[in-house]
Amino acid sequence: MATIDVPEQVSVLADAEALRKACKGWGTDEKAIISVLGHRNAVQRKQIRLAYEDLYQEDLIKRLESELSGDFEKAVYRWILDPADRDAVLANVAIKKLSPDHHVIVEISCTRSPEELLAVRRAYQARYKHSLEEDVAAHTKGDTRKAYHVEVRKEVKLRASVLVSKARSDAWISLSLEDLRPSEIAPTSIDITTSNRGVQSDSVGLRSSRHIKEVKGCRSLVPEMLSDDQLLVALVSAFRYDGEEINTRVANSEAKILHEAVKDKEFNHEDIIRILSTRSKMQLMATFNRYRDDHGTTITKNLEGDSGDEFLKALRTTIRCLNDPKKYFEKVLRNSIRRVGTDEDALTRVIVTRAEKDLKDIKELYHKRNSVPLDQAVAKDTTGDYKALLLTLLGKED
Repeated sequence: MATIDVPEQVSVLADAEALRKACKGWGTDEKAIISVLGHRNAVQRKQIRLAYEDLYQEDLIKRLESELSGDFEKAVYRWILDPADRDAVLANVAIKKLSPDHHVIVEISCTRSPEELLAVRRAYQARYKHSLEEDVAAHTKGDTRKAYHVEVRKEVKLRASVLVSKARSDAWISLSLEDLRPSEIAPTSIDITTSNRGVQSDSVGLRSSRHIKEVKGCRSLVPEMLSDDQLLVALVSAFRYDGEEINTRVANSEAKILHEAVKDKEFNHEDIIRILSTRSKMQLMATFNRYRDDHGTTITKNLEGDSGDEFLKALRTTIRCLNDPKKYFEKVLRNSIRRVGTDEDALTRVIVTRAEKDLKDIKELYHKRNSVPLDQAVAKDTTGDYKALLLTLLGKED
């Protein structure tokens, strides 16, 4: 449930005039701005913007940007935008950072409905004149694969030795692994020549192949692996089925696929990315529940590993956002407040994007898990007009 308190009847013309008055003169009346915008929903805020422009031939957003500053200005700017346009801005800011905030891209992709995500992609194109997908691919490629490549080298060598031991009795194997490039995640070449013990001699060259085929029942040395940018592009491009129906057989089968990939540490296996980016949220919840019931632990627990592995972080965030978004948002709020120095970007993002949706439920979960009301924690960690706006959106006046 939403937390903002919206009057049953409002006059957008009166609101536009009140905002004009708040911005005129030597000083800005921040309290008046909060009293108007903090109690209006997305439709009303859009009507106010249009009314303001008609009355004063001026863009309200630009006027507020020139009048306000700091965290308060950023929060007001995020709040006054249409939800889809806001998400487009959040995504662009996250992408363009020196170290891109992959979790923000995942959050937007996995907690919005299919129609909402489609609207975000359209808003992104309209605002930035190119697609969200191409920007994600261009600015995340290679950023989170480094730690994984070290593990790939180890895994290739281990699997090569297993294959050699299994095939030694009836095959001669020559593996060229020295030229293995992590970015390609496949050996430059592999030649397998079987003996003539009832088997036709064969020579297989996989120089152009992205993965190594099965040999006499052995699994691939390196299964098809996809990179972090491919995961993120797949998520932002998704248009999932949004209904309630699930397929139990598929849930059982894909829980096994996920477990095998996780057990073998093939975290960016194509099947993981395919499942997470195409299945409906209800179907994925059934799959995650099957995984937990079969193995006595959640998939996210099994994905815990190197804290510096950005791909694993993105994968865990994806699953948490898809499986239980309210729990995910509660954790983001908790971390933003508990850290040394408040993470205002994360705090603002969650409160502004969830205030009209499910922030009341998130508040209750926060109180239950932390034994402190969220508005009390926010009031303690913030100050001034920024604090007043956040508390207003939380449904509690300062």
